[in-house]
Amino acid sequence: MSIYHVNQRELKAVAETTFGAEGIMERKDLQRMLRGQISVLDQRLMVIAEEFGDWVDSARRIDLLCLDADANLVVVELKRTEDGGHMELQALRYAAMVSAMTFDQLVDTHARYRNKASPDTDAAKASIMEFLGWDEVYEDQFAQDTRIILAAADFSKELTTAVMWLINRGIDIRCVRMKPYRMPDGTVLLDVQQIIPLPEATAFQTQIGVKKQAERQNRTVRHDLRLKFWEALLEVAKSKSDVHSNRKPTSDGWLSGGINRAGFNLTYVTRRTDSHVELWISHGTGQGARTKAAFNALAAQKAAIEADFGAPLEWQQLPEGEGSRIRYVVDGGYKSPPERWPTIHEAMVNAMVRLDKAMRQRVAQLSY
Repeated sequence: MSIYHVNQRELKAVAETTFGAEGIMERKDLQRMLRGQISVLDQRLMVIAEEFGDWVDSARRIDLLCLDADANLVVVELKRTEDGGHMELQALRYAAMVSAMTFDQLVDTHARYRNKASPDTDAAKASIMEFLGWDEVYEDQFAQDTRIILAAADFSKELTTAVMWLINRGIDIRCVRMKPYRMPDGTVLLDVQQIIPLPEATAFQTQIGVKKQAERQNRTVRHDLRLKFWEALLEVAKSKSDVHSNRKPTSDGWLSGGINRAGFNLTYVTRRTDSHVELWISHGTGQGARTKAAFNALAAQKAAIEADFGAPLEWQQLPEGEGSRIRYVVDGGYKSPPERWPTIHEAMVNAMVRLDKAMRQRVAQLSY
């Protein structure tokens, strides 16, 4: 996208240039100018420190450490290059390092930034409080998040792909492009644009981010519950059957065990409100005919199998899939109250023992 000079007769494109061609240095010039007018990047920022590096065992420094109006820390990383280099990786490290900063440390940092030789913490604190509009220190509101602003002449596709991935995972990171132009009279213009996320999409991105964060949280809770569910079930199962004795609890919705024949598994499955034990039959992709033949051979013995098992079973050939199952459903799943789990586990393990007894020899004798 070009910038045009408008005169009475025509639009004339203003020539792009580079920071290097104009002799604009990264720290000496660009960082100094942005430090003095940080609103160019975001109107709600206050510069806390420049070249901040108060951490152990690291010589790395944040170009500009800022505070936003919501009391969040903001790491500003600058590059005058045309691709941004690996600035997103650097900024992530810095954000992680600074995220544990306390309000008192912030005040001390800002005091030394204002006057390194004679820091005045009272004046620094007053300045920060005025910016935030606080009449007292609200520790619980300070540094709830650490934001990142990447500012460069341009960004590579690799960098922007990484940034979009981070945004989708709830990281507040932005790319601001600063592109210099030279007028015919030698005047240098700087076009500053937030390109990721687009300003008009920021609110929408925030809503999407909140939704995704909730989804991730729900997924984590689900996985934790299933892991605990399987841990408790395996404790019950080990005293009654060795089918799953070599299995470790996982966060998956199933636990499979062998029955001494390829293509057949005795499997525990748990869902939100019910669970089941099953003989799963699958000979792999492209082997649907063999799987169907094995299922039909067992189905021909349905009455005898159910008599040995002691209850009716569900026979599902699943013609659209790569497998078939024969299962028994138990009331109660991983979302059931934990106090009900022992009863559910006892019912599942007992059903698995009976299913193994009804199926093992018949599976071994199948010819199809």
